[in-house]
Amino acid sequence: MCGIIGILGSGAVADRLLSGLRRLEYRGYDSAGLCTIHDAALDRRRAEGKLDNLARVLAEAPLAGDVGIAHTRWATHGGPTTSNAHPHATREVAIVHNGIIENFKPLREELAAAGHVFESQTDSEVVAHLISAQVEAGVEPVEAVRTSLKRLRGAFALAILFRQRPDMIVGARLGSPLVVGYGENETYLGSDALALAPLTQRIAYLEEGDWVVITREGTQIYDREDQPVERPVTISGVVGAMIDKGNHRHFMLKEIYEQPVVVAQTLGSYLRPLEGRVSLPVPEFDLAGIRRVTIVACGTSYYAGMVAKYWIERFARVPVEIDVASEFRYRAPVLEEGGLALFVSQSGETADTLAALRHAREGGQKIAVVVNVPTSTMAREADLLLPTHAGPEIGVASTKAFTCQLAVLAAFAVNLARDKGRLSAEEERRIVRHLAEAPAAINAALAYDDAIEAMAGSIAQARDVLYLGRGPDYPLALEGALKLKEISYIHAEGYAAGEMKHGPIALIDEHVPVIVLAPSGPLFEKTISNMHEVQARGGKVVLISDYDGIAEAGDDCLATITMPKVHPLIAPIVYAIPVQLLAYHVAVVKGTDVDQPRNLAKSVTVE
Repeated sequence: MCGIIGILGSGAVADRLLSGLRRLEYRGYDSAGLCTIHDAALDRRRAEGKLDNLARVLAEAPLAGDVGIAHTRWATHGGPTTSNAHPHATREVAIVHNGIIENFKPLREELAAAGHVFESQTDSEVVAHLISAQVEAGVEPVEAVRTSLKRLRGAFALAILFRQRPDMIVGARLGSPLVVGYGENETYLGSDALALAPLTQRIAYLEEGDWVVITREGTQIYDREDQPVERPVTISGVVGAMIDKGNHRHFMLKEIYEQPVVVAQTLGSYLRPLEGRVSLPVPEFDLAGIRRVTIVACGTSYYAGMVAKYWIERFARVPVEIDVASEFRYRAPVLEEGGLALFVSQSGETADTLAALRHAREGGQKIAVVVNVPTSTMAREADLLLPTHAGPEIGVASTKAFTCQLAVLAAFAVNLARDKGRLSAEEERRIVRHLAEAPAAINAALAYDDAIEAMAGSIAQARDVLYLGRGPDYPLALEGALKLKEISYIHAEGYAAGEMKHGPIALIDEHVPVIVLAPSGPLFEKTISNMHEVQARGGKVVLISDYDGIAEAGDDCLATITMPKVHPLIAPIVYAIPVQLLAYHVAVVKGTDVDQPRNLAKSVTVE
């Protein structure tokens, strides 16, 4: 995840901005920069790579000024170059941005037609030009921000400087966290409490849709309706701690809500929307020569691999096997020449997955790794490293790591299909467009959190719960059941919906809730037919579908959860949200330890 820090100070800020960026290094980044206001001008320093490179730039060309913003960036739109590094600036405005601007292309075209010249490939730069266009037309800076925010679609945290106002920083958040810090004669903005820890522990968390104007006269926060509001100032307690829950009750809930941003950042590393292409890191081998893919993973990562099997075989027409890592070596797998072994792991250190990787290497397989820690052992041993950008995941039950894995695996499937000659340029453009819609759809799915919380009590009373799905939604049924088991300790099982009549339907009675995942699409009618079989036997159904699906089949259900209507390709990514939220709220009702469930660890480093 990218990192933001801003300081409206009583003295020089450049060194403290750089120190703040160092505290944000744990999020991962590949470029960095900062900007101050001095002598009525915006002054920037940026560098590729690690912060030591930026420090050298600053040593050679120091920055003066007592107000500034800074940023660590994971490359999303555009590579990790100096020109793509933040802050982005015009003569009048400088911004740093976390998240993704979904509608940047039409905004960029509009601004370019009006004479604005862009220097980067990023979606973020459009925000600077959008606000600057109004300032240059005579609009007061705060009003320029207010009206510009209304035109942005996506997820973002922003910190904004104005050349004309060296006494002000404006911040805003939608789907990406941002905090305000209060010091002695100084005020700060940061991605989290850790960024501000040495500066202040008095912080206020901006809520969804908030924006804030920080001046030397005081700080004013506005809500999404532009009404002045107050947000409570809390003592962060962060000294050496790396992570903060913000205003969420548990890390798991915080991480669920981070998914629009982290999935956007992950997809941004692999999608090239302007070209309508997917672009992987360059592997040490020829993808076109791959004849078979073997996916190996554990737990939630295994279910992500199951979804990938559907995608790879559908688009690339390459046969795929999938194995649980702890079983892989012991069945003496046949590892053919021309095979790729694809390992999926959050930590990159899971012992049985690492052992399986080395077994595959000995068997002559090329090695690809989807991992959230790019410095991990698995990452270092890979021929093709495919990092997710989920950021640190503290909750033991994986949430954002799972959806980011799905995002990477979808991109891999498309890239492999193109390299194998199975995908036309037009088909690839269409798929890229659908993938780019996923973060906004996740945001829309999160809007049903209250409805899911309201029905959690009826599930919490059950001793057994079943989950049903077809096609790529079958692994989602398995994942939903796993989440419920992990944190609520309710026995739950996931099944392919068509398999119910081959045994599991014997378990159905009025005491067994059945969660049915049925997005509109080619498998909808068959899934609903299986749902009716459950209802005919007294089963209490919770139907998760879109508006059209609920309207057609939602009668006689215990409850329904309405999702945004999405293309079947991204349905597994979006439908992960309700199964995560349902497990979370059931666990809260039951009073279990959501973040640290019994007997489980985040990274399993023994076999």
